[in-house]
Amino acid sequence: MTSDGTVGKALEVLDQVAAYGRPVRFSELLAASPFPKPTLYRFLQTLTNQRMLAYDPDRQTYSPGVRLVRLAHAAWEQSTLAPIARPHIDALSAAVGETVHLAQLDHAQVLYIDKRNANKPVQMFSQAGKVGPAYCTGVGKVMLAFCDPAVIAAVIEQQSFHRFTAATLTTPAALRTELSAIRANGYGFDREEHEPGIICIAMPILSDGGRVLGALSVTSTTSRTNLAGLESYVPILQDTASKIARDAQSWSFPDHDAKEPTGR
Repeated sequence: MTSDGTVGKALEVLDQVAAYGRPVRFSELLAASPFPKPTLYRFLQTLTNQRMLAYDPDRQTYSPGVRLVRLAHAAWEQSTLAPIARPHIDALSAAVGETVHLAQLDHAQVLYIDKRNANKPVQMFSQAGKVGPAYCTGVGKVMLAFCDPAVIAAVIEQQSFHRFTAATLTTPAALRTELSAIRANGYGFDREEHEPGIICIAMPILSDGGRVLGALSVTSTTSRTNLAGLESYVPILQDTASKIARDAQSWSFPDHDAKEPTGR
């Protein structure tokens, strides 16, 4: 439960609606909501009046509203690496012919902010705008590996360590061992840890001062290649990450690890 008062609670409801990935009925929201029926209804009404949610009277469902779409587009343009990285991931995608992901950390999760499909696309979880777990994705692990120790500890504490596949890391100790290896190598892998048959090599995007700006990955399937094959992309991934980091130096965007001031 958030401690940010009414605004925080309303945002929880907004997150809940968005998490379904489809229009959702009030009864479904109520069944999973920490709020009593009158409170939940009041928040839904307010969010709908503000066009943050849309209500379909025929189907009696709620879904994200057009105002939220506009705000999301503004955030994508102003608060992510995506606009700066676009030409670089276009070039990377053309060179490797595999799926390319661009991601940033969103507190304890991975936010996919851009994606280029392979020449022969493969259906997979990751899509721009989706969030995923940090402990079992290549981009999540390489970003986490280069965070400050306090951030690493906080993020690990918030991981579910759900076993998605037989290869998923399911303990903090196993993840910490993996993060140490990533720091030593400078890059990391997803060894079918999130989805069966899906593998990737991931590279952090770091500022000159070593701050984590984001991460890149080249993703494929075990039917097309293997980890050794993906490792051959290390030089081009390093070059692409360096170019994105260079272009980001003159661009100011939020430091998501920083805490907001509590007073003036």
